Amino acid sequence: MAETRGMNERQVRVGAGGVGLDGGFAVPDGARGVVLFAHGSGSSRHSPRNRFVAEALREGALATLLLDLLTPEEEAIDARTRQLRFDIALLADRLVGTIDWLAQQPAARGLPVGLFGASTGGGAALVAAAERPDAVGAVVSRGGRPDLAGDALPLVQAPSLLIVGGDDEAVIGLNRRAMARMSAPVTLEIVPGATHLFEEPGALEQVARLARDWFVRYLVGATEPADSPGTVW
Repeated sequence: MAETRGMNERQVRVGAGGVGLDGGFAVPDGARGVVLFAHGSGSSRHSPRNRFVAEALREGALATLLLDLLTPEEEAIDARTRQLRFDIALLADRLVGTIDWLAQQPAARGLPVGLFGASTGGGAALVAAAERPDAVGAVVSRGGRPDLAGDALPLVQAPSLLIVGGDDEAVIGLNRRAMARMSAPVTLEIVPGATHLFEEPGALEQVARLARDWFVRYLVGATEPADSPGTVW
């Protein structure tokens, strides 16, 4: 268990979808919400991009749970077949189980829940939000595939932010088509000059600011974004 900035980060095993999933759960002092991460294609809870965003969220007094949505055995299969990472129903079912698990944890009980999805995890996060409308207060998708949420899109009630790189043209189109099917408040933020993985200088920092502001505004219910002057709504 590592201790960072007045908080404890601990490894957890979450029972969801009939399997045990490994995760890292961090709760900063005075946490006002908790964000569950749904990683993308071929990634894991160790994703440096998601961990970067998670640190920014914790600075905004949001607890974070980064979770492996596949077991080690499934990850080995997926490395060969690349099929499970696109099994949105499977991933969403495990997110729903984890949302229910969070509701039973003393450190998270009573905290509003947000979902942060990357790549295919963006589609899974929206399906989970549709299945737990009373539990999920906000969704953020980074370079996501919300189109993979399919018929769940009109059922999403949580305010949703879709962040896409300006040079990720194919994914921009997929996000626009998904937006057209949604009735919940939804915003598309395009990060100029960024590609799918937001590897360009400053791109991931902008993703982190946008995500934190969205969760603080809609999940926590603050009247103003937290410590990020210049963000345009």
